[in-house]
Formats: sequence, structure tokens, C-alpha cells
Amino acid sequence: MFPPLSSPAAEPGFIVQPPSDVQGWARLFQPEALPVLSTTAVALEDLRAREDDLAAKTVAEMVSSDPLMTLKLLAHVGRVQRAGREDDAETVTAAMVMLGISPFFRAFGRQPTVENHLRGQPEALEGFRAVLRRAHRAADFALGFAVHRFDHDAAVIYEAALLHDFAELVLWLRAPSLALEIARRQRLDSQLRSEEVQREVLHIRLVDLQHELMTQWRLPSLLVHITDHGADHEGSQVRNVLLAIQVARHSANGWDNPAIPDDLREIAALLQLGVEPTLRMLRDIDQPND
Repeated sequence: MFPPLSSPAAEPGFIVQPPSDVQGWARLFQPEALPVLSTTAVALEDLRAREDDLAAKTVAEMVSSDPLMTLKLLAHVGRVQRAGREDDAETVTAAMVMLGISPFFRAFGRQPTVENHLRGQPEALEGFRAVLRRAHRAADFALGFAVHRFDHDAAVIYEAALLHDFAELVLWLRAPSLALEIARRQRLDSQLRSEEVQREVLHIRLVDLQHELMTQWRLPSLLVHITDHGADHEGSQVRNVLLAIQVARHSANGWDNPAIPDDLREIAALLQLGVEPTLRMLRDIDQPND
């Protein structure tokens, strides 16, 4: 019904030569050109057929299950809001309410998909999916912590954890050979720090690229603050997100990682729980993903 914002045929070629700085990298990415998960693309078309009967919450639930679609919506709303944006749409649901159902479907036509974009790059697709799984687990942990803490910004905290590694996701999409090289070097040297190998291969840190993109794309200010590595890490919301990311990484291959006891103590302190109740809570949150 509506023309797509982008199509696989219009997608630029893969990046094989890294730019020299963050600004150079940032110029290579536009939110409207991002593909989405195939399940999201299908769900979007199903909902489009029922546009007149939909509530904003229904569409928001579909969007918020996909970090790439979440980015596209928040960036689009950031562009169309008034300068100054005192009424910042901080969540996907708020963005949908602000934008409206019909304008949403007009803005987002049939979407290109990750699976089609990486159809000739099976290793990169698996790398992308590994980051995606980690992002979803981190978001679930972050939401669980926030609800336990009665944090009124629980939805923003969920989105912050979901989007925390989005620069890594887009790297797998746009520069698969460089992402694979980073993974190869880290397999060869398990002590190699992520930021060190990123500087070697990409000439930048992904956290710096991510902050630049979030700023340029006018993502919600609270979301930018929570995911900012230069922010006050003593704040409970930032710690909520960072600890969720941390335990999701350390438990990606099981709960026997030697770093997990330290994670448990930190999370228990945040939640004002004992260590054993904290572990039970984490396992309960993670149960759907086991």
C-alpha cells in the first residue's frame, strides 16, 4: 500500500575499509535504512491489514520486541518532534501515541529483513543472532530489576538494555567481515579486551559510535543518558542497566561462569536482596529463554 523506506536492493555495499574516526563511521548509518527481523516484517504487514482496529499499545508491543525496529521508530519520532522536545517520547508506547497509527504505517512501508540482507553471510547472521539473544536476555533482566525496585522508568530501562549493544548489531549488518575479524581475534586471545580489539580493527570504540548515533538520531534523552558510558555509574538506573548487561554476557553459555558470583553480589546490593534469592530471581526471569 505504501512505498517502503528502503529495500534490500537499495542497501549500500558492506563496509570493508573502516573509516578513521567516529564521525566517519556515523555518516555510514541511517536509521531508515536498517533492516528488521523477518518476524517483525511479517507482523507489520499483518497489523497493516487491521490498521483501523489497532491500539497504539498493540503496535508498540510488536515494535519493542525488535531492537532495530525500536531504533527506527524512536529515530523517526525524534525527527518529527518540535525543536526543544520538552514532550520527549521516552518509550516505544509513548512514541506510538505521539505519532499515531496511520502516520506510523505511512512512515514504515514493507521492511527489508536482516535474514535477507545477510543471506550470503551465514557466519555474520549467527554473530548477529548471538548479540540479539544477549540483548533480549539483558532487557528481561533489566526489566525484572526495575520492577523489583519500583522504578517508574521501567519501560525506558528495558529499552536501554535492549539497545545497549545496537552498534554491535549494526556492525554485523553493515561490516560483517570486520565483525568476524573482531570475533576471530577474541577467540584466539580470550584475554583481549573488546575495546582494544575494536580500536585495532575499527579504529574506534563501538560505545563511542553508539553514543554519536543516538545523539544524531535524536533518541530520547533519558535513554541516551542511561546507556552513556560516560554517565554517573553510581545512579541506580544506570547500574540497573549495566548489571543486567553484565550478567547477560557472563551467563550466555550457562551459570557456571566464574564472574557470576561477583555479579550476584552487585545485583543483590542493588535490589537489597540476599545472594540466593537474587540467583533464584535471575533464573526465574531467564526461564523462558532456557
